[in-house]
Amino acid sequence: MNTKFDNLQLMFSNKSLLDLALTHRSWVNEHKGARTSNERLEFLGDAVLEFVVSRELYETFPSKDEGYLTALRASLVNTTSLAQVAADLDIGAVIYLSKGEEDGGGRNNTSLLADTVEAIIGALFIDGGLLPTEKFIDQNLLFDLKERAELPLKDPKSQLQELVQSKGLSAPRYKVIEESGPDHNKKFVIEVYINGKAAGRGEGKSKSLAEQEAARQALTKKVK
Repeated sequence: MNTKFDNLQLMFSNKSLLDLALTHRSWVNEHKGARTSNERLEFLGDAVLEFVVSRELYETFPSKDEGYLTALRASLVNTTSLAQVAADLDIGAVIYLSKGEEDGGGRNNTSLLADTVEAIIGALFIDGGLLPTEKFIDQNLLFDLKERAELPLKDPKSQLQELVQSKGLSAPRYKVIEESGPDHNKKFVIEVYINGKAAGRGEGKSKSLAEQEAARQALTKKVK
């Protein structure tokens, strides 16, 4: 039982809007005339998400300048963060995909998952207005805002890349060590190599999330 996804369903008065938000264009191509894709909802959700997060940061950090707020927003609302929300809700298991997209790993595609979360936000806004949309964003993206604000604003992979380059070394190399689980619930184990040596290992429901965790682990060690 996917309790978090069940709770998301309960937020909708019009369940067909949630179905639309979960509909990838590849499924539409295989089911002509059934319904449209989630791309319009994704467009709307992206704008609503940016507004809600921007307003929250503006109100929470009154002494911070525009540059800081922009960087913090980017660290909170990016493909990796949105894909993590999708992973937490197990959205990959319920997206409407074509067989080809599914066989190609679409249910674990970080970009596809992130786009779907934006579509869900757009659907929530159409269905119930700003209040339920804010609730979803607060619960899934802003619940640890003050703790996140104390962390470096760049994601671990970017931080590691800059650190390695500053030492005159070649770019980190990421390698999949293990891949397990069914298509809708994959687990990836990835190691990052620096100067030919394993420097960190991470696990995640997508390659991107596992790479970020591997980079995070590497940052806790001394890069040589």
